[in-house]
Amino acid sequence: MDFTVLTLFPDLIGPFFDHGMISRGIEKNLIKGQCINIRDFSTDRHKTVDDRPYGGGSGMIMKPEPLQAAVEYAQKKSPESRVILMTPQGTRFSQEKAQELASQKTGLIFVCGRYEGLDERITTLLVDEEISIGDYVMTGGELAAMVIIDAVARLIPGVLGSCDSSKSDSFTDDRLEYAQYTRPEEFNGLGVPGVLLSGNHEKIRQWRRTSSLQRTFLKRPDLFRKSTLTTEEKNILMQWRRELGTFVSE
Repeated sequence: MDFTVLTLFPDLIGPFFDHGMISRGIEKNLIKGQCINIRDFSTDRHKTVDDRPYGGGSGMIMKPEPLQAAVEYAQKKSPESRVILMTPQGTRFSQEKAQELASQKTGLIFVCGRYEGLDERITTLLVDEEISIGDYVMTGGELAAMVIIDAVARLIPGVLGSCDSSKSDSFTDDRLEYAQYTRPEEFNGLGVPGVLLSGNHEKIRQWRRTSSLQRTFLKRPDLFRKSTLTTEEKNILMQWRRELGTFVSE
């Protein structure tokens, strides 16, 4: 999959493609990452990319001409790519959306606005989808674009070191991930749960399922409304109920 970021600040994006999981995915030719400077497509000698808004108001608006030229250039390099505008007004990003984007065969072109936003005609004419990473406002769309690229890239087969890593991620099945432990076996008086040291894979699986359910119940109970409890989860909850009843009766 091709990831293309259109920005006025390419120095923010370059290092992102050069490190960690994203860099390894690029080295393995599983993904591609490129950054395009919108200012390169301004045609006046001052490389102007913004202007005052019609109707008055504070701040400046990104001009449509450089943006259009930048998008069209990106589309020529990555045909059939989906153009995504990073904006607080967009659809809220989620793990489900990440999975949807990762399953597409087309590339993704991210338009990162600055100042007070961009000319609405660009959204109307060139943008396929508007996405937000939360109900807050940042100074630009670059960080949001990197968040989405990271979340999508790790779902592409082979990008992560283990093909099973993403399957146990939080939100993958509307549950939070189970608690994780590593060496040392004891740290500041707290030990690793014995079942994880047992070598019994089925008991470890059951413990992790219970841990996932507990963490979801305590931290994000709203997630239970998004999916139906499995038979195993119902049995775990019934066991909790029996244990709680015994504790209260004592």
